[in-house]
Amino acid sequence: MKTMHQLAVLAAAVCVSLPGWADSAFLGRPDVQRYIDEQVASGQFNRPELEAVFANVELKPNIIRILDKPSTSRPWYQFRASTVSEKLIADGAAFWQANADALARAERQYGVAPEVIVAILGVETHYGRNTGSFRLVDALSTIGFDYPRRAAYFRGELTQFLLLAKEEGKDPLTLKGSYAGAMGLPQFMPSSYRKWAVDFDGNGHRDIWNNPHDAIGSVANYFSQFGWRHGDDVVVPASVVAGPQIDKLLADKFNLHYTVGELRKMGVAAQAPLADDVPAVLFSLESSPGVTEYWLGLNNFYAITRYNRSTLYAKAVQEIAEQLRQRYYAGLAQRQSEPASAAQ
Repeated sequence: MKTMHQLAVLAAAVCVSLPGWADSAFLGRPDVQRYIDEQVASGQFNRPELEAVFANVELKPNIIRILDKPSTSRPWYQFRASTVSEKLIADGAAFWQANADALARAERQYGVAPEVIVAILGVETHYGRNTGSFRLVDALSTIGFDYPRRAAYFRGELTQFLLLAKEEGKDPLTLKGSYAGAMGLPQFMPSSYRKWAVDFDGNGHRDIWNNPHDAIGSVANYFSQFGWRHGDDVVVPASVVAGPQIDKLLADKFNLHYTVGELRKMGVAAQAPLADDVPAVLFSLESSPGVTEYWLGLNNFYAITRYNRSTLYAKAVQEIAEQLRQRYYAGLAQRQSEPASAAQ
């Protein structure tokens, strides 16, 4: 999954992974050799296999330029317009129909509704259409060794990637993903893959690149691990009594520090029935220029923000999921009525 969703969109638009060549000096760099020494000492790899990989790494300085580009936060009305589209909903309903059995099984096993799983796969990669064109070893090595601010994290992800390639019997030089190392239909980072990806079709491999069923099961497992509650709401609208306490509450972003009852005492009222002991967080959205609306995010909202730490992302997933559910069941009703109509 991606932690820098907006930059990923930019990367796809302006930064195509160009044909390159291995950097023959990369393997000999002292920092690369130290990394190899550490991994060999861990007992997880041998030196020849790591040297064979790093001798073929192609550094991608364009990735560093993307990471250094200042990010600009868009208001909700702009984010929504670029994220929630008719095509995404239509294609999502078709994806649901094609994978209905796997989605129903994921709901039974993990308690995560099909529309939520499909919404995540839609937002992340448009159901596998845009999974990334960078070789993952190149992307992770570039950031891990040439971007000091995030080097420690990405070297850790590089290690996780090399381990998963070994576990799955994959050539690490062939696997592709996003400029930031996210993989497959759900855009899992390597550490997320090793923790939460599942072999949902039972063929002995966890293939989130080419197997929609494994991607479906993996997303469902992820949300289950982060406490998704079947049948619960994600958000409810709220009204507020203006004051300095509202700014403090909004600063909480995703964190469920208060209950509905406590929030009401601070001037926040849920516009839907909720028990006083339900944990919630207040967030705001600019629904049009100069117009702010307020919402309470609940437990399942928090779970979505574990996938991508953005209130805009979480709200978009919630809206897409609702529209997908309506579209899918309307289509299902129509399909079920067609044989009877044809018989008349």
